[in-house]
Amino acid sequence: MATQYAIQGTTAKGIAASVERGVTEGELAPGDALPPVRRLADELGVSPGTVATAYKELRQRGLVVTRGRGGTVVAEAPSVASRRPPRVPPGLVDLATGLPDPAFLPVLRPPAEVQPVHGSHRAAPRLATLEEQARAWFARDGVPAQAVTFAHGALDCIARLLSVELRPGDAVAVEDPGFHHLLDLVPALGLRMVPVPVDDEGMTPDALRAALRTGVRAVVCTPRAQCPTGASFSPARRDELVALLREFPEVLVVEDDYNVEFAGPPAPTLSAAGLDRWAQVRTVSKRLGVDLRWAAVAGDPVTLARHDGRMVMTSGWVSHVLQETVVGLLSDPEVVRLVAAGEAAYRERREALLGALGSYGIRAGGGGLNVWVPVRDESAVVNGLRTHGWWVSAGARFRIAAPTAVRITTATLEPADAERLAADFASVLGDAQATYGG
Repeated sequence: MATQYAIQGTTAKGIAASVERGVTEGELAPGDALPPVRRLADELGVSPGTVATAYKELRQRGLVVTRGRGGTVVAEAPSVASRRPPRVPPGLVDLATGLPDPAFLPVLRPPAEVQPVHGSHRAAPRLATLEEQARAWFARDGVPAQAVTFAHGALDCIARLLSVELRPGDAVAVEDPGFHHLLDLVPALGLRMVPVPVDDEGMTPDALRAALRTGVRAVVCTPRAQCPTGASFSPARRDELVALLREFPEVLVVEDDYNVEFAGPPAPTLSAAGLDRWAQVRTVSKRLGVDLRWAAVAGDPVTLARHDGRMVMTSGWVSHVLQETVVGLLSDPEVVRLVAAGEAAYRERREALLGALGSYGIRAGGGGLNVWVPVRDESAVVNGLRTHGWWVSAGARFRIAAPTAVRITTATLEPADAERLAADFASVLGDAQATYGG
């Protein structure tokens, strides 16, 4: 309990810093309750208003949450540390990474020579060749690409977009379940998350409408192979969401198309529909390697100008050495063939597990590199599969208010092993039914 840690301070900032220090050092664990406002005020000899202001600052920064009569407690994923997965026990097959199969990642080949630069690249931050490749990439799916810019990966871009558009305390609509790093990022920026449920076709319109009516300032969503559920927009769902968003033209819509492939059919996206304020972010880390911290961004002129204006004042530009590396990979026919082979393998492996689970009557969904399986007791399933030699992710890392589930990364799961995993999963569910009643 929080009573084991002595909160100190005589000002709101001092009290907030003391709580943050306790969280950072592990003295205050997720779920620990902070003292009631009046009691802590009496203990520190300050006014209740001072403590209330400290708690408000901590809430805005995502370190604590208020649970009505349950009081104020340390957040499950406080923004001083991302919700990292637990270590994989030795001897287990790791199906919890969310990462691609290294067999389908190309060898990175930076340029052999890098000429010295006189001054900086601020005046010409983007290589013309890569900019043209990025435009063609977006245009393939009908995304307007008259103007594009670059960033250091998707989260870097989203953080910059939200920080220049919103102020601490503003609300952002996010997918629930959703990408765990994004669920950490939003409160770390001092913003409030408004969860929007996701079904097989993406964000549900009724829930998004309710969120928009509460005054959210931005919406962050995934058009295809959403993490962790694998949901992808259907044309009908895309049209329904676009019609709804047009009723709120001042809201910034950010699409994180992190799982876009370099070949294959176009996908319906919100960004192709002519919204007033929008941006779509695309990365190459899932297909070319996680060390390539590069993202292409298309958007409306105001949004891109604000993004670039902030970037000029911070990192300035994305390394031209990195850009040259990406250009070389995207232009290499062997890399294109390797990426296509990976796409086919990922699809085969994912569908093999979905089919095997279905044969046991286990409902699941999937897309990209993962399969999402609703369960009643996450811990029972994770620990049960561990006894069979499998390591999967508990869904708690990806959820706000969504129902319980587990995520299985199928990127390295050979189809021949899918049947064994499904049989073990069914066995574990049977044990859970007998022990916990489901």
